[in-house]
Amino acid sequence: MSGSTHPSGQAFVLGLDGVPWRLIEQWSDEGKLPNFARLREEGASGTLESTRPPTTPLAWPSIATGVWADKHGVYGFQNLSSEYSHEMYTSHDINQPTLWEQLSPAHVGNVPMTYPAHDPEDGGSMVTGMMTPSTDQQFAVPDDLQSEIKSQIPDYEISLDYPEYADRLDDFEVAVDDMLATRRELMQHQMDRAGDDWRLFFFVYTAPDRFQHLIWDMDRILAHYQKLDDILGEVLEYTDQHEADLYVVSDHGFGPINELVYINHILEREGYLVRREDEGTRGALASLGISRDRITDLLGKVGISEELLVSTLPRKLVDSVAEQIPGDHALYDVDYEQTTAFVHGAGNCYINDSDRFADGIVSPSDVPQVKSELVDLFESITDEDGEPVLRVDDGDELFPTDPDSPDLVVNGVNGYDCRNAITDQPFGETGTYAASHRNEGIILCRGPSIEPGATLRGARVVDVAPTLLHGIGEPVPQNVDGRVLFDAFDASATPSKTKVERTSVDHPQTADSVDEDFTDVEDRLKGLGYME
Repeated sequence: MSGSTHPSGQAFVLGLDGVPWRLIEQWSDEGKLPNFARLREEGASGTLESTRPPTTPLAWPSIATGVWADKHGVYGFQNLSSEYSHEMYTSHDINQPTLWEQLSPAHVGNVPMTYPAHDPEDGGSMVTGMMTPSTDQQFAVPDDLQSEIKSQIPDYEISLDYPEYADRLDDFEVAVDDMLATRRELMQHQMDRAGDDWRLFFFVYTAPDRFQHLIWDMDRILAHYQKLDDILGEVLEYTDQHEADLYVVSDHGFGPINELVYINHILEREGYLVRREDEGTRGALASLGISRDRITDLLGKVGISEELLVSTLPRKLVDSVAEQIPGDHALYDVDYEQTTAFVHGAGNCYINDSDRFADGIVSPSDVPQVKSELVDLFESITDEDGEPVLRVDDGDELFPTDPDSPDLVVNGVNGYDCRNAITDQPFGETGTYAASHRNEGIILCRGPSIEPGATLRGARVVDVAPTLLHGIGEPVPQNVDGRVLFDAFDASATPSKTKVERTSVDHPQTADSVDEDFTDVEDRLKGLGYME
């Protein structure tokens, strides 16, 4: 770098989904990741605490906005309505301005939760990431960018069909490498397109997360990380050319899992959740061997998806029919008129509050008592050695500004991973899943004002946006939950010597729900264990 202590005016966020600090630290110390080693030597680095739960749809919006989920509005992959129905979260649900809405021109690539695309200003660009149904939709703006991608990177995909690779891990490794290569081509194309006139570049590689879910083998992971190290080298060269600040971040860490915990089973066993009886039409269909999967497979063969039915028929009609179809579907297998609490999404536990839910049976005045009972219940679940298998967080403490946030967040610890399926056993084998999310990700930053060799302590995902903005001389929204990481800056640099300027927040306009078929998205999420 030039050694300047003045803000650069440009910033690049390189996102590496699911990369844990301990592997970067170990392999860069051993000389196996030379560009990461260089980044640690020439910049500031440390662990990055994720959201709770530590999942992609919560954490990337927190990185991009500087606020927790109660302010940005996304609690998982699917939104839960008061009628217990599900709808995919999209970019329209993010209620806090993102970095690319504050800085322009901005070039955004493959960031989760950006579909539908935000209309870029001043010559910017956006290619949407995870949660984009497919490249058949509008996945890139402006329009000519999508045309360029289809002609110049014809094999570009949003994601892989993960169930297809469940028993073909060698083929999966090749497919992930191919996806990583086309993603890199996209980044290079957006770099070329951006020229010199840009303020923000925000590009995410989700491949490490996808790879590690199915393959937790250190030699194979190292080989994958060395490809990421090559990409980092390219980004270092690019940011050097522009004297831009660089932030390399992951949304969460990763670690091996040994067993699954079925939280809704525990609630059912203790009488808090009641399963629907397979009686009447539902029971008759089950006795004939007619299941939800069989019906949806038949519909799929004639081009009719569940999402198409949901989007074209009245919701009440769809729900009334679906309730009669037997099958493993947590949405319809619960008798809410007799249920006190249930888990939805990545460990989000809801008390069936009569004010919040259509068939709620718990008086709001009784919610604190029920919550206390559930905390005791979840904390009492142990393994054969008497070690706890669950961590419980109070939703009111995690999400204090949103009265409709989850009541509790329940996640596995010590090699246990939670699932929501209603089963007959509390524990189960992991099947094709080798590893899952951990709370500790990475942050490494480098730039004209960054202190070489500095260690960052206590950094959280919500600290990235305010630090980036202050580092390039921009004001920070006054309602952010994050803080500026002053430890990252050289003591003589301008950001160290200037007070954080605050600005009022203009909330994005909330649009109507997105009328798209998200069936392929659901299948990909199921293939990674994110959904039942």
